[in-house]
Amino acid sequence: MTKLTYYKNLDGVRAVAALMVMTLHFFQGIKIDTPLLKTLFRLSYLGQTGVDLFFVLSGFLITRILLNSKNEQNYFRNFYTRRTLRIFPLYYLFLAIYYFISPWIFNNERISFADQIYYWIYLQNFAMTFGWSSLGPTHFWTLSIEEHFYLFWPVVIFYFSNRNVLRIIVLIIVGAILLRIVMLASSYNVGWFTLTNFDSLAIGALLSLLELKGYFKKENASFFKILTVTIFIPTFFLWMLYTTEANFAMQVIKNTLLSFFFFALIGSILSMNQNHSVNRFLQSTFLTHSGKISYGLYVYHLLAFRLVGFFLNSKFWELNMIIEFSLTYLLATLSYYLYEVKFLNLKKYVV
Repeated sequence: MTKLTYYKNLDGVRAVAALMVMTLHFFQGIKIDTPLLKTLFRLSYLGQTGVDLFFVLSGFLITRILLNSKNEQNYFRNFYTRRTLRIFPLYYLFLAIYYFISPWIFNNERISFADQIYYWIYLQNFAMTFGWSSLGPTHFWTLSIEEHFYLFWPVVIFYFSNRNVLRIIVLIIVGAILLRIVMLASSYNVGWFTLTNFDSLAIGALLSLLELKGYFKKENASFFKILTVTIFIPTFFLWMLYTTEANFAMQVIKNTLLSFFFFALIGSILSMNQNHSVNRFLQSTFLTHSGKISYGLYVYHLLAFRLVGFFLNSKFWELNMIIEFSLTYLLATLSYYLYEVKFLNLKKYVV
């Protein structure tokens, strides 16, 4: 096992993805009554793509860890223990807050355990897709998909050669597209289901195979930049023209197009000079901190927004946005340093 290169700029990328999702959800929750807000509301829908960016980035980072540790004696035990220490403490803490504390704060009825169960076992996205009775933090569907990937992907990396991993990545991408066609034809929502989102994670995994081949170097930066622009142009115009959920073709190809765009963008970022203005921006103190606490930002932001709306709501959306984002950062920062880091420190005992 060799020491992996730490890409500090990817903390900034993770931060941008979190801020995109937060911006989307903020504008979805306010009254749109001016031309400016209508424009901002439409632009905020680009925040949906923050989830695709998260998936591509996760696919890359997890796969490079797995490839690097493939020959470790305790490969499976170490990987699953480290992932558990990172993911479960905050995930289950927030579920406890959501189900047992927030009803008291907001004077709501308690949710029955029968409607909670799918969230406790990471099947909430199945419930959302197939209409099973469930109630919980709606944005947790993405965490369910990532957890399913973490269960499945280490087995693939361990038992298959890199060449066959590449073939499996291609199969996953093609399979996800075909499954979206079949499910859409049967009137299912493909946005939440695990297998219809696995292509984004697989495309991220493809980046790790390129890293092994040494593709992320300055002489390849131009290639990745050209690829980024080439994919961005049709993707952007298709997105702006067909943002509606009802467009069949867009729902089929959207995930794959966006994921390849972020694939090219991340490749470009990793290939360009560290002193490039983009990398300096991504490695700024604010974005580095935001990347470190991005899991908390994602988990807490809707609760923070709701708390402000319930207790501190003003007549000015600009002020509400500042307060809601600030409270999200406060909760995520406190959570990270006072709670999550205690579990993260246990990773050093996993050998």
